[in-house]
Amino acid sequence: MSSPLKNIKLSFLPQYELTKKQAKKREGNRTPNESETIRDFFFLLCFFEKKRPNDKNGSHPTFDSSFCVSLRRGNVRTFISSHVIKDARASETTRESFLRSFCHTRRRRIETKEEEEYYVIMVLPIVASAVAGAGIKTVLDKTVLKKNDSKEDSKDDLCATSANFVVSSDMNINHDADALKSRYLAQPYPQVDERDVKTPDNWVKRHPSLIRLTGKHPFNVEAPLPEMFDYGFISPVNLHIVRNHGAVPKLEWNTHTIKINGNCQKPFEIGMDELSKLPYEQFPCLVVCAGNRRKEQNMIKSSIGFNWGPCAVGNTYWKGVPLRVLLNKAGVYKAGPGARFVCLNGPQDELPKSYDGQDGGPGSYGTSIDMETALDPTCDVIVAYEQNGERLHPDHGYPVRIIIPGYIGGRMIKFLAEITVTDRESNNFYHFNDNRVLPPTVDAEIATKDKWWFKEEYIINQLNINGAIAYPAHEEVIKPSTKKYVMKGYAYSGGGRKVIRAEVSFDQGMSWKLADINVRETPRWAAGSSGDKARHWCWCMWEYELDTAMLFDPSCKEILFRAVDQSQNFMPERPTWNVMGMLNNPWYRVRVHKEPDGGVKMEHATIAGPTPGGWMQQMAEKAGGELLWGWGGEGAPAAP
Repeated sequence: MSSPLKNIKLSFLPQYELTKKQAKKREGNRTPNESETIRDFFFLLCFFEKKRPNDKNGSHPTFDSSFCVSLRRGNVRTFISSHVIKDARASETTRESFLRSFCHTRRRRIETKEEEEYYVIMVLPIVASAVAGAGIKTVLDKTVLKKNDSKEDSKDDLCATSANFVVSSDMNINHDADALKSRYLAQPYPQVDERDVKTPDNWVKRHPSLIRLTGKHPFNVEAPLPEMFDYGFISPVNLHIVRNHGAVPKLEWNTHTIKINGNCQKPFEIGMDELSKLPYEQFPCLVVCAGNRRKEQNMIKSSIGFNWGPCAVGNTYWKGVPLRVLLNKAGVYKAGPGARFVCLNGPQDELPKSYDGQDGGPGSYGTSIDMETALDPTCDVIVAYEQNGERLHPDHGYPVRIIIPGYIGGRMIKFLAEITVTDRESNNFYHFNDNRVLPPTVDAEIATKDKWWFKEEYIINQLNINGAIAYPAHEEVIKPSTKKYVMKGYAYSGGGRKVIRAEVSFDQGMSWKLADINVRETPRWAAGSSGDKARHWCWCMWEYELDTAMLFDPSCKEILFRAVDQSQNFMPERPTWNVMGMLNNPWYRVRVHKEPDGGVKMEHATIAGPTPGGWMQQMAEKAGGELLWGWGGEGAPAAP
């Protein structure tokens, strides 16, 4: 079925296809209230299409069919669905939000309470109905209602025109100001770390607190969890997770380009200045390595991945152009034969490993996502060039990268150089030799011999449910004089799923207590979506205030944490080992050790990176080096 907006011409209001002079002449035939209403109708459309109407002296802009097409594909319906509810009334919060943004841009004031009611109750639902394609001419006739018309009659009319319009009481708020407020978090450390001086990264400034997981080079780091956690919902850029496979390429804003090619009608190349002038989205989003908490798996049995702790995460604002905008510009509007996947590649000769003839060329890091995800507005895939209100840091992909909310970080290509439309998955070396969860009986040798790396069913995209305890921290001591203690931590899930429960246990999981979840994220809404299409791209913080008598009780051996998302996905009790050590998400366990003075000392499972410590490592050493829990080899699957 074709969209009701597909063939919209502004013939239902032919005067708006006239010249400004003609439009101004017609103004004399309308009442002031009619003129104000019609001007504001079109101003709303222009406002959300980034077009400023020329409203001087009551004149109106001229609109052509291309504008109507862009309107159909733009954000107007998102705005409408965010502010209008089914019975054509708006909450106080919604009303205030709309009036604030509208009046700021319109540079006018709402003079009276009556006028406020007029705009929120009358004009906006009318626009909604018009944009939804429900009786365009009839609806436009209703826009000439005067403010002194009966409110009862007006409400009846509105209900008639918007009865079938599915809407939401929330909106995609503008995060531009919040991102700018976070800029101070993005300031680079003022000097190059001495550990980088003799590496190819001797020009990149980095925070000294970052835990280096793979030696000096390449640079793979996470922040100490308590230090990161103390910043709250938005993470500082200089403590954000970094996953590099090689040296950071020296790219320039003025010379870097992105090629959009492959099976598309209109391939093109775009520079950064041109990219940054296109319509953009800006919102907070969590980036997580699929290896988060991998060191716990390495204590069970060594994987082929290095020792991530529980802070391979970062939640920041990202600003960029929707990937679908670039694909549309190249003539791709839907998935189909020859256009089933989008291959994303970094620059050539960036890395030492590659296959002959691989996507992206020799030495590139590449991957792919399905075309449906790339084009789906509910997935919010963007080509990002700013983080926390600043251009990207070199470690985070300067000048441009892909952000795929709800996906593992391994799909979010940094230093983006090429977007290719194909009929198959990427054949890049790193697409097939990374980011997979294989059965626990498959080790590295078997995976290579039997070509497990090329079995597409084991590829991972979306994050799973996961979380951790930040406080009490590792080796933190709680004194016997302490009566109350607030436990804190984080949780997240993939695919836009909301975390709905955070629970703690003090009796080995026999019973659970509900923690408070602090959700600071406003869910994301796609154009025309209803409530079940709200997407949650960020982590959430949880807290639980406990009576410390529970910790001091001799029966309390450990603190457990688990989270549940809206699809009822649970963090499992036990880990299941896999050769890459990815998506490790069992209950987070903190051991409780009684102190001689009656207090308790906390011990986390592992310490990120090469630093020894943690109860799992101690147990592994006693067991001869490996614990063998959740692995299909020797040893009993004993409880931790």
